[in-house]
Amino acid sequence: MALLDVLFGRPLASIEDQGQRITPAQGIPTFGLDALSSAAYGPEAALTVLLPLGLAGVRYILPLTGAIIVLLIIVYFSYRQTIAAYPTGGGSYTVAKENLGRRAGLLAAAALMIDYLLNVAVGISAGVGALVSAVPFLQKYTLALCLVILAILTIVNLRGVREAGSAFIAPTYLFVGTLGIVILVGLYRVVAAGGHPHALVEPPHLPAATGAIGLWLLLRAFASGCTALTGVEAVSNGVQAFREPVVPAARKTLTTIVAILIALLAGIASLVHYYGITATDPGQPGYQSVLAMLTAAVAGKGVFYASTMFSVLLVLCLSANTSFADFPRLCRAVALDDYMPHALAARGRRLVYSEGIWALAIFAAALLILFGGVTDRLIPLFAVGAFLAFTLSQAGMVAHWRRTARGAQAIHSILINGLGAGATGITVVVVLAAKFTQGAWVVVLLLPAALILMAWVHRHYHQVLRELQAVEKQLAHKPQPPVVIVPMERWNAATQKALRFAMTLSPEVQAVHVTCEGDDSILSEWQNVVERPAREVGIPVPKLVTVHSPYRLVLKPVIEHVLKVERENRHRMVAVVVAVMVERHWYHYFLHNQRGAVLTALLLLRGERRINIINVPWYLQA
Repeated sequence: MALLDVLFGRPLASIEDQGQRITPAQGIPTFGLDALSSAAYGPEAALTVLLPLGLAGVRYILPLTGAIIVLLIIVYFSYRQTIAAYPTGGGSYTVAKENLGRRAGLLAAAALMIDYLLNVAVGISAGVGALVSAVPFLQKYTLALCLVILAILTIVNLRGVREAGSAFIAPTYLFVGTLGIVILVGLYRVVAAGGHPHALVEPPHLPAATGAIGLWLLLRAFASGCTALTGVEAVSNGVQAFREPVVPAARKTLTTIVAILIALLAGIASLVHYYGITATDPGQPGYQSVLAMLTAAVAGKGVFYASTMFSVLLVLCLSANTSFADFPRLCRAVALDDYMPHALAARGRRLVYSEGIWALAIFAAALLILFGGVTDRLIPLFAVGAFLAFTLSQAGMVAHWRRTARGAQAIHSILINGLGAGATGITVVVVLAAKFTQGAWVVVLLLPAALILMAWVHRHYHQVLRELQAVEKQLAHKPQPPVVIVPMERWNAATQKALRFAMTLSPEVQAVHVTCEGDDSILSEWQNVVERPAREVGIPVPKLVTVHSPYRLVLKPVIEHVLKVERENRHRMVAVVVAVMVERHWYHYFLHNQRGAVLTALLLLRGERRINIINVPWYLQA
């Protein structure tokens, strides 16, 4: 079995597409890991902002989480409508483009792409960071571990959507199951103890208050906690990945993901409140995550604690899978509109958009290497891209319903999406204001840069389209055969093959030979092996052109001769037939000069539209 088949699986035919579609059960790990894993860091991010309040800060986690859940429910109902209205997928980009214009669509696409890229880098590094904090001797291998996990995710996703969904079912449900048990047991003990449960492992003492409560502090905490909503849009982007009927399957998956996320967020916030647990400073010795302290308080530090922490680490690392599922699909939608390279729209050997997967992996690897595998500073950028895309999508849906719906149904739909657009729009402003100095300013720079790049790609494709349009009738006049030029270093079997092929193209063939040291032995060979046999069979005799090169340059005289012939024959094509050696083994490549390949490259750079290059291979057997 070939290595490619072992790594990526056998190639799949296009007709096997339906067999690669996923079920809602597989859709949860495929499109929901990003959203579900945010339960591990969303509440902690809010509690970290509330640290200056000490014990008082814990009291605000419930109302803040309640506000975040309300926003999540609004976004959920909005995306349910998006799935039904746009079952072909595309999510925020498609909705914004078709209802608000191309610029709004491209802005949504750029925001989501940045969000997906950050999700990969931050998710993997967060998981590895938690691992090395538990196993300190792995600290020096942080970057290597990040890159290994990235490589595994890339290979799994290149094997196909169905295989990726199946591979991550167990870690996803282990995470949900263990955390669910912690929440249920914890809530039972809260009720049994009359609201004053006893922690099996006491959390660190709450620090003394160093600041006063204020609206700005609460807004900052809300903005940090909103990272729990990233990834909710993923299902709407990948509707076509589900089995028929796609809309009910996608809606069921979205409903399950959001329901689980709400239960986790509400449960964690409640237990944090009743057990008096707050965040610890990530930059200080003795740091523990909120989930670690919560699990220890409820279940102690035994086997179950280790299993829960392992599932958290695993899901944090694998949360990047949502980006691998959605980023290529988003790139495909943008590429079909000529704003990204067309290669991103082609499906690979396993019916996935392989080029998009590779692009995401390469950029994420660069980001991890740039930050040494520690990307905590990128976390504040998360919510900006996601909520900007949310806002544009919901505003686009309002325009969609105004244009297509009538009566009570139209009013109902417009109210849902209008409320979603307003809520997420306000959140964008809050997140930007609260996180601007912590890194959100980077998005303000990246978004215009991405838009400029997409505009440049579109302009290039538009120019290419104009150039390739036929400007005259194909048969307006009888086409003349080309002037054929065969560069010839010496007379051998490869040159002979190239010359014979050239003579089938045109009666006017020139063999160009460059002399460097005054050697003209090829002239006598030419007369014996070319001119005399051609005359005997009555075919046009190729012309031998010799060019003397006093400085021993070989390629330059040939190129100058080709350009001269092109200028002298303004109404004819010029064909350059190049004999190319094809080595049997890769290491033989270095044993032969590669003048044929270099000549081809230089002619492509310097030639014009009437110069055509044909490579005639000679396969070496040595």
